[in-house]
Amino acid sequence: MPDNPNPSGEANISRDEVAHLARLARLAVTEDELEMFAQQLDVILGAVARVGEVAATDIPPTSHAVPLTNVFRADEVRPSLPCGAVLAGGPAVEDEKFRVPRILTEETA
Repeated sequence: MPDNPNPSGEANISRDEVAHLARLARLAVTEDELEMFAQQLDVILGAVARVGEVAATDIPPTSHAVPLTNVFRADEVRPSLPCGAVLAGGPAVEDEKFRVPRILTEETA
């Protein structure tokens, strides 16, 4: 486990808070696990706090590390397959549509 980023050594999260979180999540944890989880969560919270310190107001927010451009092609109308050719690939056809088994009943509709 990495060094605790909290140099004072004080826990940011107590064993009681970990126990409370475990009860909310309906997790059974031992006393040893409470101590271990408190330490691990303390490291995580410290790392998140360090990330918050790095964020500067002069750096614009980004969604990607490198600039991206739109890679979509232009939307152009083109002829498609004839209806009969498409429907020929299906197992059953009715009224120029694929026929599929009913999955909803009147009660669920």
